[in-house]
Amino acid sequence: MIDWGWIGRNGGQILDRTWQHLYLTLVPVALGILIALGLTAIALRWRRSYGPITVVSGILYTIPSLALFAFLIPIVGLNATNAIIALTSYTILILVRNFVAGIDGVPEATLEAADGMGYTRRARFWRMEVPLAMPVIIAGIRIATVTTVGLVTVSVILGLGGYGFFIYRGFQARQITQTLVGLVLSILLATLLDLGFVGLGRVLTPWARERSE
Repeated sequence: MIDWGWIGRNGGQILDRTWQHLYLTLVPVALGILIALGLTAIALRWRRSYGPITVVSGILYTIPSLALFAFLIPIVGLNATNAIIALTSYTILILVRNFVAGIDGVPEATLEAADGMGYTRRARFWRMEVPLAMPVIIAGIRIATVTTVGLVTVSVILGLGGYGFFIYRGFQARQITQTLVGLVLSILLATLLDLGFVGLGRVLTPWARERSE
């Protein structure tokens, strides 16, 4: 069923597509985090802006990826920039919602205690609210990352796609090995990145780990 010889002969190409898939996943997620941080700051400062922000980011999230890729072709061309812009747009709604929810989830008693200790608003935000919100923030990043890993495969229509290249070529050639390689490696990559962010969350929130133990 599986042609191990094909896998051995194409090890170099598999590695190249792995780097491409990683690049097309991590760059959009990183850009999405930067954009979401800015939008979250706006939403927290001016609460009425949260609704419009989520509406606009929600509209972007619902646009089919193929349609968005096609829409961007006349603007930026048939290249990686196209994929990065489109994939970044799909992360914003997830990240903004989690970032705001994390900050809003900090107990009021904790905020009052920080005020009583003489914390300024900025110090309270960075030293109390952000650390306590970190588990929810990391959860949002995990969801955005795993979602992006799956969406990267669709960018095969741009000549990219990472592991999506093998899935597409496998269906075209009716070669199950290529298709399975693309599917299995996509799942494996999503799992590894998710576990990586779980580990990062444990490092950034040691108090949560100690409490669970």
